Amino acid sequence: VYNHTAEGGQNGPSICFRGYAEGAYYRRDAAGRYIDVTGCGNSVNVSEPQVLQLVMDSLRYWVSEMHVDGFRFDLASALARGSRGLINLRAPFLTAIHQDPVLRDVKLIAEPWDVTSEGYLVGRFPSPWCELNDKYRDAIRDFWRGHSGGVRDLASRLSGSSDLYADDGRLPFSSVNFVTAHDGFTLRDLVSYDTKHNEANGEQNRDGTNDNRSWNCGAEGDTDDDAVRSRRQRQAANLLATLLLSTGVPMITAGDERGRTQSGNNNAFCHDDETSWLSWQDDPDWAHLHDLTRTLLAMRATHPVLRQRYFFAGKPLDSTGGKDITWLTPSGEEMTEDDWLDHSASTLGIFLAGDQLRAVDRRGVRRRDTSYLLWLHAGSEPVKVTLPEAWAAHYVEVVRTDAAPATEPWKPGSSVVLLDHTVALFEAVATPVG
Repeated sequence: VYNHTAEGGQNGPSICFRGYAEGAYYRRDAAGRYIDVTGCGNSVNVSEPQVLQLVMDSLRYWVSEMHVDGFRFDLASALARGSRGLINLRAPFLTAIHQDPVLRDVKLIAEPWDVTSEGYLVGRFPSPWCELNDKYRDAIRDFWRGHSGGVRDLASRLSGSSDLYADDGRLPFSSVNFVTAHDGFTLRDLVSYDTKHNEANGEQNRDGTNDNRSWNCGAEGDTDDDAVRSRRQRQAANLLATLLLSTGVPMITAGDERGRTQSGNNNAFCHDDETSWLSWQDDPDWAHLHDLTRTLLAMRATHPVLRQRYFFAGKPLDSTGGKDITWLTPSGEEMTEDDWLDHSASTLGIFLAGDQLRAVDRRGVRRRDTSYLLWLHAGSEPVKVTLPEAWAAHYVEVVRTDAAPATEPWKPGSSVVLLDHTVALFEAVATPVG
């Protein structure tokens, strides 16, 4: 965090920089008042040479002495401002990092916004920056709570957000995908609360965002209703599976894979107690999330088709196969324009062709992998989906969030019933059974 300090606003405590050179370290307007684009009372002025040098020295220390391999910059848009305080993607801070021999090759991740409207820069940071993609977060949350208005936005986010990153030559890993972060609800709370419960913060529940895009699955907070509890467990698994099967870089908030809760508090930074601590005690009701995370992370590491290096072309890459990605309706047929415009659609199938990868190995030969069929169903009723006939000799269930995967393979053309709110992943096996 280099965008603000603990000295707060104009009348805050004098701890360090205010006593050194208040006019240099903090951005101020013509009347000498603090300019606050961080929401913390002040904004560090990294356009000033001595301030920029301090920040750069700190970053170099972390790389050279502590051997970190990258940084995530809090409210990075506050740092992407020139001497007049206006957004400038060639601002001194960004320029200095790009030219620095120690820093220019480490991982650079921007939280691409600050508290101002002009500071919202998702999709605009220059290469080689990666960005936290809040459009991904909102689309995935909205789909699984039944507020997406169709599947178009879902498909864009699942496939790497090319609308945000492809136009300037960046690649899918520029998108850091997430459904939760240190700010806001935990994953468990996201499926357990419709509204924030921040009374313990001492601000009459006024603090913290009201735009949570959450769904409590039928009851607010803790409940003994088995149906609600089961739906929550499945919804949490759906959100986590979607994240780990999306193109881009998945970011998992620590504890989400264990069902950590803050009891509905979405702004718990002020607590140094059980509210914000990470408990390592296993909770059997949420152990499935840990197993799911292990399974899908291992699959991502093993199968390049699940971690695409390049954006999909939506067409065959050679004459020997089909499209690299095919979008399907529940009938197993390819999506039409009318299907994409259907605002009531709540089920989407995705076929990922392992023989149509653009990535190459060290010899320059195109990689080949297993193909996979993914179904996402956010409807409130069960749905029958058809396994396409053209692309596999048989299908094997790998992951299902509504039941344990079946042990017997499925024939192409078979219909499979998915419960409400379900993710199902199938391996499309090219060779016949036996």
